[in-house]
This record gives sequence, C-alpha cells and structure tokens, in this order.
Amino acid sequence: MNEDVQFILDSAKEGMVDAIKHLEKEFMKIRAGKANPAMLSSVMVDYYGSDTPLSQVANINTPDGRTISVQPWEKNMLQPIQTAITNANLGFNPMNNGDFVIINVPPLTEERRIQLTKQAKAEAEDAKVGVRNARQDANKEIRDLDVSEDLQKNAEVDVQELTNIYSKKIDVFLEAKEAEIMKV
Repeated sequence: MNEDVQFILDSAKEGMVDAIKHLEKEFMKIRAGKANPAMLSSVMVDYYGSDTPLSQVANINTPDGRTISVQPWEKNMLQPIQTAITNANLGFNPMNNGDFVIINVPPLTEERRIQLTKQAKAEAEDAKVGVRNARQDANKEIRDLDVSEDLQKNAEVDVQELTNIYSKKIDVFLEAKEAEIMKV
C-alpha cells in the first residue's frame, strides 16, 4: 500500500480513537448512582485568585458507595471548595464538618435515570459525529492524492471499515453505560 494512503489511514484511526477517549471522559462525568471522585472533575475552585481544578487543592475519596469526601490540603480552603461544588450545579449538597467537605450522593430517581440515559446517548452521538468527521477528512485526502483509482477505492473501503469498527465500539460503550445507569 502507498505510504501516503497508510498515513491518511493512521490519521483517521487516531481521530476515531480520540473520539472514543473523549466519550469515555464524558461518560465518567455521568453518575450512575454510585459515588465516584470523577464526578467532581469539572469543579473549579478559586485558589488565591485563580480557578484551579478541585483535585489540585484537595484529596477526593469515596469512603462508601454513597459518599464523597473532599479533604483540602489547606484548612482555609474548606469554604471555597464547598461554594465551588455548590456553584458547579452538579445536584449535590456539600456539608462541611470542619475537616472535610462531605457529599452524600442521593440515589437516582427513575426520571433522573432516563434523563442521564438521554445525556449518554447524546454524548455517544457526538462521538459518532467525530468518527464520521475523521472518515470524511480521510476520504477527502485520499481523493486529493495522485494515485490509481483502484488504490483510492481500496483506501476508501479501509476507511469505511475503520468507521464501522469504531461506531460499534461506541455502541458497546453506550449499552454498558445505559445498563449501569438503569441498574437500581
């Protein structure tokens, strides 16, 4: 196979892998009723005038399946952390006991589970769009190459096979996430 075609295929595959990695990160943010430190990954704390990720100013643990404890490295950060978690609009009600910020993760209602499933489907569709965009870019680059028509057709078939593989992976991730969300 032509070197240029192989490079285009590798680039397309890399774009598709990136779409899956992004999907995995987004799925980590969707809670499934079980406490997980990744639920707080989007929380930014005002740390001496600059927005800093929560994980860089505190230790985040899950002592059990329904509780997240946040232990700041500096005691004076308790109130800003509690405020940041509240302002992040994650649906949590953090409590401050003087040493830790404690978050009780409420069990999900059926309505909320359906809502989270819809959110997961939307994220999966975004990932599929990323995969299709990688396919589209690769096909365009292949058509722009100065190679035989047979080689172009074969390369486009290879790109489509990659697209099918990564679309199926996204579907598998989505099924697993939906099962996790709907499990009571």
